[in-house]
Amino acid sequence: MSQPLAPGGILADPSRRPSPRAKLLWAVSAALSWLVPILGVGIWALFDTHRRGAQALVFGIVLLAAAFSIVAIPLWRYAVHRWEITDEAVYTRTGWFTQESRVAPITRVQTVDTYRGPLERLLGLATVTVTTASSAGAVHISALALADARDTVAQLTAIAAQHRGDAT
Repeated sequence: MSQPLAPGGILADPSRRPSPRAKLLWAVSAALSWLVPILGVGIWALFDTHRRGAQALVFGIVLLAAAFSIVAIPLWRYAVHRWEITDEAVYTRTGWFTQESRVAPITRVQTVDTYRGPLERLLGLATVTVTTASSAGAVHISALALADARDTVAQLTAIAAQHRGDAT
């Protein structure tokens, strides 16, 4: 099936999503980042017993912000994140509040790497990084199922080997 193209022959909208486990990865990462503020409010409440009203207000605000970043943001990111590889380019769309679309021509690919942090390993996920000769930096395809990441690396390697570009 042919994908719709935008003016200039660029893929209009990448069609592939990260693994559904990406939502859990992003939620757990967010939850871990909220541990310090929550512990900070708890320590404040432990050592300062004269400001219970302010502590309850701050704790409520912290919990609401944490709940939003743990529940809503991963769902939104999953709805936005897309990627696709064609014989001509690697396409990605990422973000939640600020969104970024990237197109990396295959002829500019220099290296293809796989990264798996502790949470990604625990969830069977990986990130594929496509380094190009671009000042914008590498293209990251994050939160792929491990098998999809391996297939993506193999596909990119095979496509790049067919092109005789100098990747600069």
